[in-house]
Amino acid sequence: MFDGVSSPLLNIVPFVLILGIFYFIILLPTKRKQKQVQEFLDGLKVNDKVVLTSGIYGQITRLGEQSVQVQIADKVRIEVARAAVGGIQGQPPVVEPANPQ
Repeated sequence: MFDGVSSPLLNIVPFVLILGIFYFIILLPTKRKQKQVQEFLDGLKVNDKVVLTSGIYGQITRLGEQSVQVQIADKVRIEVARAAVGGIQGQPPVVEPANPQ
């Protein structure tokens, strides 16, 4: 019945399966996490008490397009990138802190 000749379509099936598995295991969760982080950063408000990815606690005093101003002590304010905001105080972090090496 088969004389050693296989269909080119059958040779492609394993690659398609691997790509499908790769998409559902790696790419889809990553996209969901990025969307969650972006929604969190877009939802920041003045007076939110936040934790930065560096571990600094503070309160947002001003929002910019790419940065936020955070008050970390009386009369001490720092300007940080929006991406440096890791979460709201008392809640699990939304952005994972960078791994020190």
